[in-house]
Amino acid sequence: MNEKPLHFPALTGIRAIAAYLVYLYHTNPFTSNQSGGFIHGFVDQFHIGVNIFFVLSGLLITLRYYETSPVKDPWLRKYFQNRIARVYPMYFILTTVTLVVLILQGQSGQRPLFTYFMNITFLKGFFDDLKFTLIAQGWSLTVEECFYVVAPLLFLGFRKSKWSIYFFTVAFLVVGWLLVSVFHASNFHGFFTSYSFLFTYTFPGRCMEFFWGAGLVVFFRSQLRKELKGITFTLLGAGLTACIVIIMTIIDINGNSEFAAASKVVLNNFLLPGAIAMFFYGLMREDTLVKKILGSTFFVTLGKASYTFYLIHVGIIYALLKTYFSLNFFFTFLFLNVIALGLWYTLEEPLNKLIRRL
Repeated sequence: MNEKPLHFPALTGIRAIAAYLVYLYHTNPFTSNQSGGFIHGFVDQFHIGVNIFFVLSGLLITLRYYETSPVKDPWLRKYFQNRIARVYPMYFILTTVTLVVLILQGQSGQRPLFTYFMNITFLKGFFDDLKFTLIAQGWSLTVEECFYVVAPLLFLGFRKSKWSIYFFTVAFLVVGWLLVSVFHASNFHGFFTSYSFLFTYTFPGRCMEFFWGAGLVVFFRSQLRKELKGITFTLLGAGLTACIVIIMTIIDINGNSEFAAASKVVLNNFLLPGAIAMFFYGLMREDTLVKKILGSTFFVTLGKASYTFYLIHVGIIYALLKTYFSLNFFFTFLFLNVIALGLWYTLEEPLNKLIRRL
């Protein structure tokens, strides 16, 4: 193909926003007593930053590889090499540093080597008892890696029919249901221990988020090069996302039942990704102020460092900043960004390029 590959800087900038939403979720500065239950509860829904990452991964992987992939060697080798180069170096380094610090502090637990192995192999995300060990937020990388493995098969399915995405969705939901049915009583480190775990922390339960992003490319790729007037999709996607977040906030404040839990799963895992995908469609096709801001050099730079920020925004480095420097919320956020940018320039990006050249 002779066409220039599609590139959307705003989709890099939005990564920074997603990481900051997760940071706010984990460090919610609005207490129920001071700011009111609704504001506290609203910020407690900012785990949607992870939803944004998942939809974006589905979109970008499909955008980058779908039409260029014969899904065989040497394409597969290069594909997985690029994925490893992007994700693994910083995760490995920070996981190792975290373990060393915990050992020095005498807080590494009874089986540190086993925990370390389960972390550096991304296996921990399959186990409820292990998902938050070492780099707690690293559970989401298990979900990401599952999509990276599945994506080439997804591309094969798309070549048969665009509608095969529905088959993949149902197939993975069934696989997840079967795993919970078989293993929920096994008590093996919480391996697929419950339906709550399935729909919160695993790829089978959250596959729709990736498939919304992938489907956006497959169904609308021919239109992505054409620019639209107005802000219809940007505004509609952002508005629907806000409405869903508000509804989930109200459910959390007022609901404490199986129906409320099931409603949140439907909203968070199935409907919210559609609203986010619609917002992304607007970012790609509509010439808006939001697109210009997120595509600016400032936000693109922050977006490039967002992965490292995500890995350090809670954990050892965050704890050191809070303990030894007594920084408030704003300055902690600022210093974490400075550290993330420094690590991106000195370690993440150089290692990424080195592994890709091998």
